[in-house]
Amino acid sequence: MNIEALQTEFDALIQTLMLSLSSGLTYVQLLVIFIIYATAYGLSFKLRHSIGVTHNIPIETAHPSQKLLYRLGDMIFPILAITLLKISTHVGESLQYSPWLIQTAFTVAILIFVNSLITAFVTKRHLGLAFRWVLLPILFLHLIDVLPFIVAVLRNMSIELGNLSISAYGVARVLIFGGFLFWLGRESSTFGKAVIKNQKSLDVPTKEVFTKLFEVSLFCIVVLLLMNIMGINLTTLAVFGGALGVGIGLGLQSIASNFISGIIILLDKSLTVGDFVELDDGQKGFVREFKMRYAVLETYDGKDILVPNEKFISSLLINWTHKDPKQRYRVDFSVPYATDIRKMVEFIKTAVAEHPQVISGEDVPFEERPDCEIDSFGDSGVNMFVEFWMLGIDDGKNRVGGDLMLIIFETLRANGIEIPFPQREVRILNDGSQPNHAIKGAGK
Repeated sequence: MNIEALQTEFDALIQTLMLSLSSGLTYVQLLVIFIIYATAYGLSFKLRHSIGVTHNIPIETAHPSQKLLYRLGDMIFPILAITLLKISTHVGESLQYSPWLIQTAFTVAILIFVNSLITAFVTKRHLGLAFRWVLLPILFLHLIDVLPFIVAVLRNMSIELGNLSISAYGVARVLIFGGFLFWLGRESSTFGKAVIKNQKSLDVPTKEVFTKLFEVSLFCIVVLLLMNIMGINLTTLAVFGGALGVGIGLGLQSIASNFISGIIILLDKSLTVGDFVELDDGQKGFVREFKMRYAVLETYDGKDILVPNEKFISSLLINWTHKDPKQRYRVDFSVPYATDIRKMVEFIKTAVAEHPQVISGEDVPFEERPDCEIDSFGDSGVNMFVEFWMLGIDDGKNRVGGDLMLIIFETLRANGIEIPFPQREVRILNDGSQPNHAIKGAGK
C-alpha cells in the first residue's frame, strides 16, 4: 500500500463522513447511544449498590476474593455498555443500514473497559502508564482494522542471520506479550498465594506446600506460553528435552535437591513457619518463609539467614518449638552458708511465679511450676538455681531470664540476704624469724 492509495482512502472516508452527518439516521444513532449509556450507568449503579461485596470498601484484612470482587464492581458499567452497543449494532445491520456511529461508540466502550481494568488491577504507576501507552493503542488499531497493515510492515523489517530470521514484529511481540505475561503471572501468583494462606481449614505446612506447587505450576505455564509466542516449536523441544534434562540435572543438581527437600519438609511437617530452630553451626532464628530453594531464618538482632532446604534434612537440626511452644529454663545464683535455705526457697519461688511470662498457678502441673533447688556447695556459698517454664524462647524480645535475675537479686536484698563473692583468708604461720623473701615465697 503506497501513499497515493492511503490518500484515496482518506478522501473517501471524509466524503462518507460528510454524507453521514447530513443523514437523519446519524442523529438517531446519537440518541440510541445516549440511551444505552444512561441505561448502563443506571443499571450498574443499582447492581453495585445492591451487592455488598461490590459496594462496601473491604478492610485491609479482608479475603483476597472479596477485594477482587470489589475491584470488579468498576467493570459493571463498561460491560453493560459494551453488551448493549453490540446488540444495537446487530439490530442496525439487520435493518439494512450502517450503524457506524454505534460501532464507533462500541470501540470507545471497549477502550474504556480496558482502561478500567488497568486502573483497577495495575497498582504501580509506571506499569499503568506502560499499559495505557502500549496496550490501548494496539487495541485501538485492532478495532479499526489498521493493525494488520502495521503488522505486515513490521514483518518486512527483518534481519537474516543464516537460517534465522529476526523481524521487528517478532521482537515487538515478544517484548509486549512477554512483559504482559510475566506481570500477569506475578499478580496471579500473589493472588493465588493470598487465597491459599487465607484458608482456615488448612494448617501452615499444607498451605506452604500448595503455595509452592501453585507458584511452580504458574511459572511453567508462563514459560510455555512465552516460548509459544517466541515461535519455538514445543514438539521439537520435547525431542531433545531428555538429553537437555540430563545436562540441566547435572548442573542444577543442588537446586533440584533443595527444591525437593523443601517439599519433603513441608509434607512431613518437621519444620513450619514460626518455629525457632538451631542449626548445627550454632545459628539460631525463627523460620519466617519458605522459598523454592531456601528458607529464611530471622535472628533476634534483625538479620535474615538464608538456609538451603537441603541442610535441614542432611544435618543436625534442633527445633525448639516443634512439639510444644513451652520451654524450660534455669537461672543460677548463690547465697551464703548461713542462709535459711528452706525459707529462702519458698519466697524465691513466689517471686519468680509473679513474672507474667512464667507459667505458674494452681491449675498448672506441679512439675511445670517454678522450682528452686540446691545445685552444689561452692567455695563461697551455696549454689542455687531456679527452674521455670515459659511460652516461647527466652531471648531477644522476651529476656525473661534477665528479668528473673533482677527479681531474685531484689528479693534476696529485701530479705537481708547478700549474694556471696569469692573471699580468701591468708594466715601467716611463722613468728617473723625468717627473711621477708621467705615469707613472700611461702605465700605464693
